[in-house]
Amino acid sequence: MKTQTNFSKSILRVALVTTLVLMVPLVAMQFTSEVNWSIGDFVAMGVLIFSTGMSFVLATRHATNLAYKIAIAFSIGSIFFLIWANLAVGLIGGGPNPGNLMYIVVVAIAITGTILSRFTPGGMERAMYAVAFAIVLVAIIALLTNMSQYPGSSAVEIIGVNTFFITLFAISGLLYRYVAMEQSQQTEESKG
Repeated sequence: MKTQTNFSKSILRVALVTTLVLMVPLVAMQFTSEVNWSIGDFVAMGVLIFSTGMSFVLATRHATNLAYKIAIAFSIGSIFFLIWANLAVGLIGGGPNPGNLMYIVVVAIAITGTILSRFTPGGMERAMYAVAFAIVLVAIIALLTNMSQYPGSSAVEIIGVNTFFITLFAISGLLYRYVAMEQSQQTEESKG
C-alpha cells in the first residue's frame, strides 16, 4: 500500500512540474509576441515533459545506486533534449523536413534497446552506444543525400549538432559502464 501511495505522489509531482514548466511560455505569451505557442505546442510539450518525468520515476523506482540514477537521468535527459530540439527547430535544416524524421528511428532504437536490456547497466550501456551509432548513420545519410542544402542547414551544422548528441549518448553509455563495473566489483567483493 505504501508503494502505491509513493507512486501516486510521484505522478502528482511530475504533473506539477509539467504544469509549472508549461506556465513559463504561457506567462511569456502575455508579455511578448516573441513567444507564440499554439494549443498543439502546449499539448506536445506537456506530453513530452510528463512522459520524460514518468520514465525517470519508473526507471529509478527500485534503483538504490546513486550512480545508476545519474546514468538514467542523463540518458533520459538526452532523449528529451533530442526530441525537444527536433520538434522546436529541427536538427537538419530549419523547420519540418523529411530529414528530421530519421530521428524517430533513433528514439525507437533507444526505447527498444532499453526494453531489451531490462534496465541492466551492461545492456543500457550497449543501448546508448547503439543510439550514438544510429545518430552517426543519420548524419552520414543527411550528408550523402545533400540535406545540408535544406534552408537553414549546412554540412557544418549537421556535423556539429549530431556530434553533440553522439557525445551525450556516448557519455550515457560510459556512465552505465561505470555502474556495471561497480556492480561487478561489489559482486566479487561479496564472494571473496
